[in-house]
Amino acid sequence: MTTPNAYDGTCPPEPDTLSVGHPKVAAAGFTAVVKSMAHVWGEAGFFRGTRALMLLNQSSGYDCPSCAWPDPDDVRSRTEFCENGAKAVAWEADTRKIGREFFAQWSVEELAKQSDYWHGQQGRLVEPLVLRPGAAHYEPITWDDAFLLIADELNALASPDEALFYTSGRASNEAAFLYQLFAREFGTNNMPDCSNMCHESSGSALGPTIGIGKGTVKLDDFEKAQLILIIGQNPGTNHPRMLTALQKAKRAGAQIVVVNPLVEAGLLAFRNPQEVRGMLGFGTPLADVYLKVQIAGDAALLQGIMKALFALDAIDRPFVAEYTEGFPELRTAIEAVSWDFITEQSGITREQIEDVARRVAASDRIICCWAMGLTQTLNAVGTIRDVVNLMLLRGAIGKPGAGLCPVRGHSNVQGDRTMGIFERPPVWLLDSLQKEFGFDPPRHHGFDVVDSIRAMRDGKAKVFVALGGNFLSATPDTAATAAALQNCRLTAHVSIKLNRSHLVTGRTALILPCLGRTELDRQATGVQFVTTENSMGVVQKSQGKLTPASTQLLSEPAIVARLATATLGKRTTTPWLDLVANYDRIRERIERVIPGFKDYNQRVRQPGGFYLPNGPRDREFTTPNKKANFTVNPAPTNRLEPGQLVMMTIRTHDQFNTTVYGLDDRYRGISQGRRVVFMNAEDIRERGLKAGDVVDLVSHFRGETRVAPRFVVVEYDIPRRSAATYFPETNVLVPLDSVAETSNTPTSKYIIITVQRSAG
Repeated sequence: MTTPNAYDGTCPPEPDTLSVGHPKVAAAGFTAVVKSMAHVWGEAGFFRGTRALMLLNQSSGYDCPSCAWPDPDDVRSRTEFCENGAKAVAWEADTRKIGREFFAQWSVEELAKQSDYWHGQQGRLVEPLVLRPGAAHYEPITWDDAFLLIADELNALASPDEALFYTSGRASNEAAFLYQLFAREFGTNNMPDCSNMCHESSGSALGPTIGIGKGTVKLDDFEKAQLILIIGQNPGTNHPRMLTALQKAKRAGAQIVVVNPLVEAGLLAFRNPQEVRGMLGFGTPLADVYLKVQIAGDAALLQGIMKALFALDAIDRPFVAEYTEGFPELRTAIEAVSWDFITEQSGITREQIEDVARRVAASDRIICCWAMGLTQTLNAVGTIRDVVNLMLLRGAIGKPGAGLCPVRGHSNVQGDRTMGIFERPPVWLLDSLQKEFGFDPPRHHGFDVVDSIRAMRDGKAKVFVALGGNFLSATPDTAATAAALQNCRLTAHVSIKLNRSHLVTGRTALILPCLGRTELDRQATGVQFVTTENSMGVVQKSQGKLTPASTQLLSEPAIVARLATATLGKRTTTPWLDLVANYDRIRERIERVIPGFKDYNQRVRQPGGFYLPNGPRDREFTTPNKKANFTVNPAPTNRLEPGQLVMMTIRTHDQFNTTVYGLDDRYRGISQGRRVVFMNAEDIRERGLKAGDVVDLVSHFRGETRVAPRFVVVEYDIPRRSAATYFPETNVLVPLDSVAETSNTPTSKYIIITVQRSAG
């Protein structure tokens, strides 16, 4: 067998080396520089690593493969990167390599017993590989044979909708556009992507309320803001370059209000490593107010702030009258919410909420930022709509220093959606594709991530192709996802390094190694560049300069084009190979299909790129009624049975999404281990436990239980009846059917668990 018959979804155990220290009170500083250099020079070497860093986020270099935080529009530092970016570059520029000899030595079953961290430390993939039916080892395959194998499987399907085309947020605009074009020419809208698991709730909330599923601020708005609300986000670990923007805002006089269950170093203070003071350990305090909200209590808290604003009569009535609809209904609904409900569900006192409301009332220029702490709960869409409601009450959209700022956690996840990676495509996109490419694209909706897992499980989908990512480790209900993938005829992954999705496979499996963003991309007409879109709608050039890890690596656009050619044959009139010979030709087609890309090739060559149109940024709301819409969103009543906790999954500081760079979480005081559960001290004592005890975590959902074994209890500053763990280790606890209303996003930030002493 290629994999164990029943993969239980749990990650392999780690060495017993865990150490728990004290959490930090500030982020970055000298230690961040030391850690960055250790990763870069240790994996890429001194000269290759240093060159890679000097090109990172430069106009003449490449966009960071880590988060989507924007670069300055004008002057950029020569070290325009953070610790996360340095780790991402080190991981990609790794000089270690694995090919046929490695896979001949290691069987799939043996590889599956190793940790995710171990997988990434083996080095870069250097040649295409196939796992034949019944085989124990991957073996080499030529590119032509690999494409023919996929094409044969796709063309043998009873319907194009039996295929799934997954996309990771690291794909470039050019690769994403070709990928969605191929899928739709093949005949399906089954395009699950990482947006479905992160900011889908943001898009679902923002589209109907302001007319665009994106944020409305620019980077320089932070220095103009009077008040910045940061809700459900930990920039110190997940978007470290954001700390520089917050530092500038503080120095310009802004107040910062943080809403987050855990106390996080990066929200307390920032030691800027580009300043002497920061390197010497002196930090800039950030949070003026820190509200340790209960997990999923944000909706009640936001409604409490609005209730207090109504009491203060702190409403921007001219803005509300001219630009919005639905105000009377919102006011009636908010005034009906009791303070007892608000304080019980949020865990925040009325006095604290009213203090924040007074700060909001005293500010005209307000920015609200959020991330997965809001997007991955049952009521995620309603909560984000209440963020919009709050900002509309103060007229804090569409003017300098004010607006909405969902912070994307992957480098081009926003660009992928702009390029058409969406299982529910708008009619205008399909019409535009039909006009440009001369085929009739499918009109029915496809499968998102959760529905794709169900389709594979139920035998409705038989071929799974992934453009990047680590689908198995990123998704919920790991055991169910594993069984679904094993139910496929073929699974194929475009990848840079070995990951767990390569080890839990369909009957046949392929690994297709691609160029990294840091690497030179040479096609038939010469060296190429790609483009990306950041969290604030800036499209910019990205050109790798490093020597590729292997001569056998293909670029993502080339892989898609050759796969499309092999699969579609004479059915297509799209000049796939001609397009990929010169990426300018891809961008010319994008310009004719996607609004906002006029003069694409010219404008993207300008330093810093260009902004895409954003109506709400200019108070032009592109909703059907041309207004910003208030909405009524009843806050949920969260109830727990005795002994139960609400758990949320989080990242370590040595991690980017499912990529594990190391086994430390420096800011939270964790060293050499990941299987920990952060709990309130009183909750620990109430269960007869103590810090350091080993426990099993059991999730509860509709009468079902799921178990993640052997986690070490860590006492932490977190609200009562709340807990936090790292993913992907506890993704096994997230039920497949526990999703946010409307967006269908897995509720990785709201999992009901109990804790029991481990018998092992």
